[in-house]
Amino acid sequence: MSRLLVILLLAALVATFFLFDLDSQLTLDALKQHQADIAGFKADNPWLLAGVFFVFYVLVTALSLPGAAIMTLAAGALFGLWQGFVLVSFASSLGATLAFLVSRFLLRESVQRRFGDKLKAINAGVARDGAFYLFSLRLVPVFPFFLINILMGLTPIKTVTYYWVSQLGMVAGTLVFVNAGTQLAAIDSLSGILSPGLLLSFVLLGIFPFIARALVRLIQRRRVYRNWTRPRHYDRNLIVIGAGAAGLVSSYIAAAVKAKVTLVEAHKMGGDCLNTGCVPSKALIRSAKLAHQIKHADHYGLEAGTPNFSFKAVMARIHDVIRKIEPHDSIERYTNLGVEVLTGYGKLIDPWTVEIALNDGSTQRLTARSIIIAAGARPLVPELPGLDQVGYLTSDTLWDEFAQRDQPPRRLLVLGGGPIGCELAQSFARLGSEVIQAELGDRLMAREDSDVSQLVESVLTKDGVRVLTGHKALRFERRDGRKLMIAEHRGNEVEVEFDDLLLALGRSARLQGYGLEQLGIQTQRTVQTNDYLETLYPNIYAAGDVAGPYQFTHTAAHMAWYATVNALFGHLKRFRVDYSVIPWATFVAPEVARVGLNEQEAEEQGIAVEVTRYGLDDLDRAIADGTDAGFIKVLTVPGKDKILGVTIVGEHAGDLLAEYVLAMKQGLGLNKILGTIHIYPTLAEANKYAAGEWKRAHAPERLLSWVGRYHDWRRGSRGAHAEHPNAKTREEVSR
Repeated sequence: MSRLLVILLLAALVATFFLFDLDSQLTLDALKQHQADIAGFKADNPWLLAGVFFVFYVLVTALSLPGAAIMTLAAGALFGLWQGFVLVSFASSLGATLAFLVSRFLLRESVQRRFGDKLKAINAGVARDGAFYLFSLRLVPVFPFFLINILMGLTPIKTVTYYWVSQLGMVAGTLVFVNAGTQLAAIDSLSGILSPGLLLSFVLLGIFPFIARALVRLIQRRRVYRNWTRPRHYDRNLIVIGAGAAGLVSSYIAAAVKAKVTLVEAHKMGGDCLNTGCVPSKALIRSAKLAHQIKHADHYGLEAGTPNFSFKAVMARIHDVIRKIEPHDSIERYTNLGVEVLTGYGKLIDPWTVEIALNDGSTQRLTARSIIIAAGARPLVPELPGLDQVGYLTSDTLWDEFAQRDQPPRRLLVLGGGPIGCELAQSFARLGSEVIQAELGDRLMAREDSDVSQLVESVLTKDGVRVLTGHKALRFERRDGRKLMIAEHRGNEVEVEFDDLLLALGRSARLQGYGLEQLGIQTQRTVQTNDYLETLYPNIYAAGDVAGPYQFTHTAAHMAWYATVNALFGHLKRFRVDYSVIPWATFVAPEVARVGLNEQEAEEQGIAVEVTRYGLDDLDRAIADGTDAGFIKVLTVPGKDKILGVTIVGEHAGDLLAEYVLAMKQGLGLNKILGTIHIYPTLAEANKYAAGEWKRAHAPERLLSWVGRYHDWRRGSRGAHAEHPNAKTREEVSR
């Protein structure tokens, strides 16, 4: 009702403006014609004229009516330069703010609700640099001011900020137009005011904010570095601390562009992914999958059997896989690429100096123009009573611990229901362990949709995992030689007995020991960076797990590109890190892969989506392979084929997702995927069929009905749309 009343009031005011033909009075010719009469009225009533002029100017700008430019000239002609400038400056800013508030009141909520996903980047930019952008627009009169008022009202910029920036930003333009008004008799048209020279001046004024921002950045840099003495020369262009995915990519890029780069690593080249994470876990999953297939060979028409294997041999194979991949990340390879690799612990001494405690006991100090911290993360270990008493494993330690065992763990308790916990729980269950998986939340893999969680829990249970959701670990005990976890479940304490405990509760960034605290670099759960991956000091960057927000090998490599390019060439051009299309996968069986939004995120963020689902039990190749469990779920803009997110649950889901990642990155919709030839019979056809499901839901039924009539006419059929004698009704087909 309040919006309706405002709309009616605005309509009445606008109608009055045109009803009384006021628009014809706000022209240059009319102003010249009536100038003498108005000047006479001013001589008798100077304050009254000024007040009426001020109120009328506010109304014209608030209602976005034509004539503000003429009134600005009139202010100079009637009141002179300085009085006219003061009247117009405050009236225009007040009117613009009223128009801004009206736009915000009437339109912002509905626009943000409908286009919130598209406006997310704009909203973030305005929240961060809105005053700067507005100031730039206000300086250049090429941009229609009324349009700026309306559009800015749709953004999150504060009203107070909008007013004072508008007041300040319109000073130059107001002075120019009011001054021109003092010479009204010499002006034949508005184009006479905006001469090429004047427009060039406005353009230069528009560039000024960018120059000002560069100067502000320079001042901020000097302020940050004021307590430090910059080296007169540098030993290196770049020093990288950590040789995981981010560190390796950073040093590779630096060497490729002929920068002098040093890579510092204290432990093993390749980081967690090669040595304790991605590579060994996938090798374990492959062995477990084969054991599972042997047990269920009857599914393929073969005789089922019990897999006979040496657990020590399985673990030995995992270490063989690591050794085979090691040369890709080795010191020798990177040295040959032009990277200096030092084995030791790197610590920041000042913003340009790294002290390296080498593994041979010596110490070396190096200076560099830029430094990248790529220290990675470690498994999260909670502070729970009795944990050290019972002993525990993590994804970092289990590979060496289990390599010495002849048999898999008899009873393995996996604490954590995320991707790592699910992958390892299923693998050890398939290898014969009695696995109990305990999760604090009410379902596994809480970041995924509930239907994904349900499917994962069902397959883990089918593989022999005892899933305990809603269990909060309180403490651990040793009692009569038994290891116990005491957990709270629905208000009661329960005991869970186990032989080995595997902690899979996520990973925490490595933040200690690198000199971050001494330099005042902010850390919370990760190293705090800006959009360019800069820390407090613009020459010190962070990338990968140590910086977040995604802890994946591929995102670490992605961030490393931005960090390295900004570190080496940021004085010429900087790049904001792009997180718009980030895929990931959990390698349980069936795999779970996702990119972009899922349903629960869309609901949490208030983003309207349309969901298209295709079941893999309909796919020929999946049926032939006996891997038809799972589905593809595509989220699109309602009524359009633009992809907002995809979740795939199924065999090789991580591989199938790549097509959607490419489509989202390049702005391709489902129609493009549907129009792409996919080999038959392959799992990749599922992507095309999912697109087909969307297309079928948007079929033009009315047009197809007329096309059917056209074909009837072509066959010579009479009357209404004739049916084939064997045709089934829509209801029969559905059944």
